[in-house]
Amino acid sequence: MGNYYFYRIGQSLALLLPLPLAYALADVVADIYCFFAAGDRRAVKDNLAVIFPHMAEKEMLQTQRNMTRNFAKYLVEFFRFSKIDLAYIKKNVTLKNLSYLQDALAKGKGAILLTAHMGNWELGAVALGLLKFPILAVALEHKDARVNHLFVTQRQEKGIVVVPLGKAALQCLKRIKQNMAIALVGDRDFTEKGIVLDFFGKPAIFPEGPAVFSLLTGAPVIPCFVLRNKGNSFTFTFESPLSFTPTGNKEKDKTGIITTYKKLFEDYIRAYPDQWLMFRKFWIDRTS
Repeated sequence: MGNYYFYRIGQSLALLLPLPLAYALADVVADIYCFFAAGDRRAVKDNLAVIFPHMAEKEMLQTQRNMTRNFAKYLVEFFRFSKIDLAYIKKNVTLKNLSYLQDALAKGKGAILLTAHMGNWELGAVALGLLKFPILAVALEHKDARVNHLFVTQRQEKGIVVVPLGKAALQCLKRIKQNMAIALVGDRDFTEKGIVLDFFGKPAIFPEGPAVFSLLTGAPVIPCFVLRNKGNSFTFTFESPLSFTPTGNKEKDKTGIITTYKKLFEDYIRAYPDQWLMFRKFWIDRTS
């Protein structure tokens, strides 16, 4: 219940205040939260220590602070989705290599847009929805039905078809066959049934979905990232579709596809660590 009222208060303030003032308030709230949230601080510090084992303590604390601020700004933007229109996208979001998506859809096999919890991945789906691309997003359901309704409504109002994670498989396959793009976040597994692979040299669980959907439909996997620039504009970059030739061995092929794009995740996270909004322990113990 507390989360629901927190979200509603946050949404009211984000809609009421001018955007620069909403960002400024978000920074203050983020700094206060970062100070008191010992568990999140510990998790972020442990994650950063894996990525940058030689990072100085001062730099780690600054990265942690920036990460929390970036997440607070992400929430401001999410809460203001009702104010985001095509004019906002054209002014604030630079699209790079959009032709990769256009070319994929022109072939009629759909596309799998794969991203990580970086920058503002939600804004990417909104941008594509406003640009009239047929897009479906898979989203984790919140335990509180009111919170879930709030989040789903925010997305659907911008032309995004939303399906819950636990019921996504058949819908994703259906929509791909209808030549839609499905948007998946591939850096965190919520089912505990994913594939364990080394990530920055330690084992982590990756969801199988992106690889499975690509193997079943022939749809290309197109990695993409919406990264925050100074001044809170964004660059929405589409990477070239993954080049992968199936061998016929399903397990080997799934692992091969995930291995290919997890290297790209590593490159982006290493380059923009304060934009990887991961506040929970990411890696697993080898004995678990």
